[in-house]
Amino acid sequence: MVGTLFVVATPIGNMEDITLRALRVLKEVDLIACEDTRHTRKLLIHYQISKPTCSYHEHNEIKKTESLIDDLQAGKDIALVCDAGTPLISDPGYRIVRASLEKGIRVSPIPGPCSIISALSVSGRPTNSFTFIGFLPSKRKARRSVLKSFQHDPQTLLIFESPLRVIGVITEIEKVLGPRMVTVVREMTKIYEEVVTGSTKELTSFFENHPPKGEIVLVVEKSFEKESETLPFKDPQLWIRLNELRSIGLTRREIARTLSKELNYSKRTLYSWLNKGAEAVENDD
Repeated sequence: MVGTLFVVATPIGNMEDITLRALRVLKEVDLIACEDTRHTRKLLIHYQISKPTCSYHEHNEIKKTESLIDDLQAGKDIALVCDAGTPLISDPGYRIVRASLEKGIRVSPIPGPCSIISALSVSGRPTNSFTFIGFLPSKRKARRSVLKSFQHDPQTLLIFESPLRVIGVITEIEKVLGPRMVTVVREMTKIYEEVVTGSTKELTSFFENHPPKGEIVLVVEKSFEKESETLPFKDPQLWIRLNELRSIGLTRREIARTLSKELNYSKRTLYSWLNKGAEAVENDD
């Protein structure tokens, strides 16, 4: 009888963030394939789970996939885990999943923590559609090229970033994508968890005075170019302020009144436009 490959989500920081089903599966499988066996062993020890482990990471996954497929075809059940969160999200694993599916081996997801979904949920950005970019290239030219490809993307953007590069990346986001609201979510579920929202300029200033540490997810405001074509105002600051006011729950009438006072636009024109159901305020009610 052929075994099953379980793709198991594990905590992204707090050890309590693991499902009962994930713990049961880890206890029942014959083998646990880990991104880093030393890291996973801490989780297993914490929950008193004693199972054989093997390494499965970006440097050995091509070679290791073949032996794991042999184990599955021999009837062994295998759990695939990464160091944190849901496997395959900017982590190794797609080769073993693809090979299993091609061989007719059952692949079963064991849902749980996922950093991009967690960051999106607390970002205050639209969640109806989003684009996950992952890590940007380390070289500036390549990084700007990737960002430029998303310049007109009408979806919320999610980016993984290191604390050492976050200020530079936020600065480049403004240069390439234009002024945007960004939410920086770092150290999720850990002691120093922090969620900071502001314009690209505000965040650059903030992090210059408060150097960030830990793992970071950037949630970047979507492009409003299509919507702006229907609005008689081309000021990017209007869009930034509009979404700030949306995020704190103001009504359309209150938004129109505030923008009119702050930016010297016609309150009647703004309110009329907001009532037409523009996408930028679709979640206002």
